[in-house]
Amino acid sequence: MIVMVTGGARSGKSSFAERWCMKHASRSYYIATAQAFDEEMEQRIALHREDRAAAGYTWRTIEEPLQLSNLLFELGNGQLEEANAETEVETSPAVLIDCLTLWLSNMLLAVGEQVDAESRMMKEIDHLLEAIAGYRGTLVIVTNEVGSGIVPAYPLGRQYRDLAGILNRRVAAIADQVFLVTAGIPIELKSREYKL
Repeated sequence: MIVMVTGGARSGKSSFAERWCMKHASRSYYIATAQAFDEEMEQRIALHREDRAAAGYTWRTIEEPLQLSNLLFELGNGQLEEANAETEVETSPAVLIDCLTLWLSNMLLAVGEQVDAESRMMKEIDHLLEAIAGYRGTLVIVTNEVGSGIVPAYPLGRQYRDLAGILNRRVAAIADQVFLVTAGIPIELKSREYKL
């Protein structure tokens, strides 16, 4: 099952995604894509860890800012899970990715201004979508909705906004549920989708 959770900054999407996992799985992997480049970000990451620990739920945190696709393939193949022939998909841990748009910005900065940067980014997105679509368990994916604001004034900002829109749209297309969280209130969109 693929569950996508989107919304604006500080909308409550991460806490909703965590609560979703706690309700539907006995334990979960927490894949954190953030990188602490400054003290403020270090504090944010520490606070998120404390909040998860205080919830009394079993989280296994994996920090992976770039190789998200490869990690999902490993998790999907059971390479990071203890071998247990009797474990069914339904009882396997859920995987929460927080968040796709941080992964995207990490990849954009890693690719830099290479001549084939746009092509390489699309290949990275394709590879990630392949890993998501092929995952055999429950994935809960947090992402930011960044396209509702003003058009960025600089090329990298516009590229990021456009790629985030493409990535979010493609993940939503294969997701079983898509939640939009605004002011802490989640609304499931996929069941309300208007079909042409």
